[in-house]
Order: sequence, then C-alpha cells, then structure tokens
Amino acid sequence: MGKMHARMPKNFVLEERLERYASAIEPAPERYAGRWAEACAPLPFSTEKGAVLTDARELGRFSSVRLDLGCGKGSFLVESARRESDVLFVGMDAEPVCVAYAAQAVCEANVANAVVVPGNARKLDRYFAPGELERIYVNFPTPHPKARDARERLTYLDRLLAYRALLAPAGTLRLKTDSQPFFAFTLTQLKLAGYEVLEKSCDMRAAHPNDPVTGYEERLCAQGASVYGIFATPGPLPERVEQTAALSLMDYLPHDLDSLDYVPLGMERAVENFRNRRTKLAARALSGTR
Repeated sequence: MGKMHARMPKNFVLEERLERYASAIEPAPERYAGRWAEACAPLPFSTEKGAVLTDARELGRFSSVRLDLGCGKGSFLVESARRESDVLFVGMDAEPVCVAYAAQAVCEANVANAVVVPGNARKLDRYFAPGELERIYVNFPTPHPKARDARERLTYLDRLLAYRALLAPAGTLRLKTDSQPFFAFTLTQLKLAGYEVLEKSCDMRAAHPNDPVTGYEERLCAQGASVYGIFATPGPLPERVEQTAALSLMDYLPHDLDSLDYVPLGMERAVENFRNRRTKLAARALSGTR
C-alpha cells in the first residue's frame, strides 16, 4: 500500500466486512502455489448463441498470473482485472482493513479474474511457485526512510532476490512511487540484484497515461507529487551479491533541500530537521562561531 496505515472509518466493522466479501478473499494462499492459473479460472459455460469462448473460461486456466503487492483498497487491482480478463490478478496486503476494502471492490465490480490475499512479501515463496508470476506490481510502497528500517522496503536487495525466483522468464517488476529518494535507492538495489532496467521515468504518469491509477496516486498527484517509475526484469545474477548502497533515504535527497517543491510522505520531519540544521550551520559560519 502507500505510506500511511489505513484508518478504520466510523461504523466500519472489520469482521463483518471480511465475512461479507469472503468470496473474493483467499485466506490460505499456500494451497494454490504452482496452480493459481488453473485453480482460480472460472468454470466453463455456454452462451445462448453458442459463441466460442477464447478466454480463461474456455481454456480452463488464465494466461498468466500477476501480483499486486501491497494492493491497498484495490482500485488498481480491479481496473487492471477489468482490462485484461484472461489474466489473473492477485492482490496482497498485510493490512486487514485494506484486504476488506479490496475484496469489496472486487465483488462490487464483479470481476472474475481478481482475488485478494492477506499476507506480506516475506511469505511469497510459500504462496507462489518458482516462475509462476508474469509480473509483480509495487505501487507506492512504504519507503521506511531510516537506515535501520531499510530491510522493510519492498525493493531492498533481499526482496529483489526473492522476486527473481518467482518471476517467469522475461517477467517484470513494476514500481511506482512518489518518493525520489526511494526511486534512487531502488535503482541501486536492482543493480546489486542483477536486474536489467527496461524503463525508468521521473514522470511515469506522462509516459503511460492510460495505465490504471491507484486511489493513493490520485491523491498524491493532486498534492503536486511526481510519479517515479521503474520497469525491470531479472538479468544475469552477479557472481557476488552484497549490500553496498547507502541505506538511509536521506542520502538520496538533493543537496539543496530548499529546491524540493514536494516532500515525500514519511520524510517531512527528517527533511525539516535537515533544513533547520543546515540553516543553523550557515548562520554560525556567517557569525564566525563554531
């Protein structure tokens, strides 16, 4: 999801929502590892005119499986499913509130090629078989700016190595973020993990204007945020894999912090502290004090 925990709205009863939309939730995803495309395909049916079906309903399986990791409230998941009915979209989120909202979105949109899974990135190897995923979407993940929390980032080296095993040949990882520091950090991690960057942009919305939009992205863009994006695919694995990058996202900010017209959510206090510190140092230098 994005950078803030989903809030429980007034009169929202989580258990009731989860039960009401349970048909779109898979609580035991490990049962489907290696067979998502077949197990989730709708049952075949005939039409009144006897039309030939050429999608998953006829073939008995989806053409491919894609993971929306951190799916939030499901707007991107549902719109993607609407556009490509022969692809199975699996939305995963660790927040129960988001799972409930995403499942509701799937049910209300009546899309048969989307399912929601409660879980997080650490368990992906239990939920999917090697090579099972054609694509992994990581839309506006929590940046975890501090160095001590770097391992929690969805594009940290260890996570990227785990994704490699799950992606099909020529499979892709697609990232979108409003955080320029997170974007820059991710580029270092992709290189360390042996990924080939197919495309990168500081304005992915302009580069791909017709892509489905998350609700989080709509709010951010209204606040003046840019959408940074990366499309990457696993390349040759380096002979030696080790973490050599700076881990604090503060190290990836521009030197002139006053030039920032948008501060990524989650980094406001850190940027303010850095600005204040530099202002004090400059004032001391002018006064000749130490």
